[in-house]
Amino acid sequence: MNDNLADWVGRWREVEDQMTAPAARRLAAMLDRAPPPLAIGASVPPHWLAILFDDAQPQSQLGPDGHPAKGDFLPPVDLPRRMLAGRRTTYSAALRIGDAVVRRSEIAAITPKQGRSGRLVFVTVRHTVTGPAGMVAVEEQDIAYREAASGSPDAAPPADPLPEAAWREPFQPDTVLLFRYSALTFNGHRIHYDADYARDEEGYPGLVVNGGLTTMMLLEAALRHADPDATIRATDTRTLRPLTVGRPAFLAGTAPDEEGRQWLWAEDEAGRMALRIQARIG
Repeated sequence: MNDNLADWVGRWREVEDQMTAPAARRLAAMLDRAPPPLAIGASVPPHWLAILFDDAQPQSQLGPDGHPAKGDFLPPVDLPRRMLAGRRTTYSAALRIGDAVVRRSEIAAITPKQGRSGRLVFVTVRHTVTGPAGMVAVEEQDIAYREAASGSPDAAPPADPLPEAAWREPFQPDTVLLFRYSALTFNGHRIHYDADYARDEEGYPGLVVNGGLTTMMLLEAALRHADPDATIRATDTRTLRPLTVGRPAFLAGTAPDEEGRQWLWAEDEAGRMALRIQARIG
């Protein structure tokens, strides 16, 4: 690994945010579910934490892909393409309307690899979220940096056979859903709203569905098939291939074991697993 990149391990920063009633109301509307109680102190589902801590950098500090430019908090990896490859999250306490929360982010590891598409660098960032009552959640994110597109990212080899699904639902994301999610999370990555950029610069067949959006919809679907009082306890998520707007997809999951652990996944139109979550729900 480049010595300059190694120097970034251990860097940290803190960001403050608040779970507000307007944010919860807008997310509930996007999810097509009745809004939760919005009084101060009312709890919201723990995985709704995903809409907080947007990386609201000044417009002048954005890169050509719409992401914040590298070299501020994230290291200046000399590869042009960026994606969230996976995340592992454990929830410790309820998130409540009005809670002021703090996220401490630390660069835990930088790992270069060689993949099918060329050189890769994985940057692992550990986020620790605390609120008025202490720990709320801990999440590790693996951010993958890749070489420029040399072919279609859609042309990946077939995946292993899918698990036996206990439930399965259609998932048909459209441009409005992508817009609303990106607006909620203040996500400027152009592959989610600029079809010409997604095709011409990054080699995708069309607009790419946000991995965070697919994760959110998959967890919501799992809760619809769980006990009414169930909640998300922990998730281990891996992004396997992109979903594309305008193409049919499905959300599915296995039956939980005695400890509430189950597999959840999103399938693309070819029946291939696009995103996988090992979840603990109870």
